[in-house]
Amino acid sequence: MILEKAELYIKSGESELFEKTFRKAKKIIASMKGFVKLDLLSCTEENSKYLLLVTWETIEDHEIGFRQSIEYQEWKELLHHFYEPFPVVEHYTSII
Repeated sequence: MILEKAELYIKSGESELFEKTFRKAKKIIASMKGFVKLDLLSCTEENSKYLLLVTWETIEDHEIGFRQSIEYQEWKELLHHFYEPFPVVEHYTSII
């Protein structure tokens, strides 16, 4: 299993619309091969900051299967304009 992590900083005043739009976008990613689960957490100290955690079966499921898909283009169109700055995505694997 691979855990994808991204801190999302949303443009000022757009958090509510981002959350609404993300609910639509979640259906896209959830339909992808290798998708296991997703958590989107809102920061309690900064209302425009979120933590996105996505579990994938393999890193290839995320990097190739999702990111190189037609569905990713729709995901990108729905969400990428909310981010400032654009998030850094990292991948983690369990060592225990």
